[in-house]
Amino acid sequence: MKYEAIVIGTSAGGLLALTTLLEALPADFPLPIIVVQHRSKDERNLLEELLSQKCKIAIKQADEKEKIEKGVVYFAPPDYHLLIERDQTFSLSYDTKVNYSRPAIDILFETAAFVYKQHLLAIILTGANADGANGIKTIRKTGGTTIAQNPASAQFPAMPQAAIDTGCIDKILELTEIKDLLIGLGKR
Repeated sequence: MKYEAIVIGTSAGGLLALTTLLEALPADFPLPIIVVQHRSKDERNLLEELLSQKCKIAIKQADEKEKIEKGVVYFAPPDYHLLIERDQTFSLSYDTKVNYSRPAIDILFETAAFVYKQHLLAIILTGANADGANGIKTIRKTGGTTIAQNPASAQFPAMPQAAIDTGCIDKILELTEIKDLLIGLGKR
């Protein structure tokens, strides 16, 4: 299966998990990676700065109407929902919080599912709530592939467990196995 995009959702414990995955990727990684990490609205761009220092792949906050490019990791800005439009550009929204979160993983996942359909890979990592579970169901319905970090080894197991409980997860993997899968996609 040829993927066109990867979406990742994480919350508590996400910085460590994301560092593990992203620092292993080459600068010329052949896909865009779009991430919602729950974080404080006053954090601004600290996450991107930290990851940029450790990673070869480009890291940035997504901008309104920005065209999605391969080889870039895009983060939802603090306190904004990140949506993907049909023309593969981003849209930012200040709509109501979903699962007590803005940005919400569900919103990114659901909009990505309708754009990329079976060419989408979705990954749920460590987190302390159920955000992303509804998005996982939508991704499954549209033919995408879904992966959850093993809750037993996640720093905060609630989020991957909620996704698994939907019955719509294709694979439950350790963080190192997810990293190896991403590295493999980079070699295609």
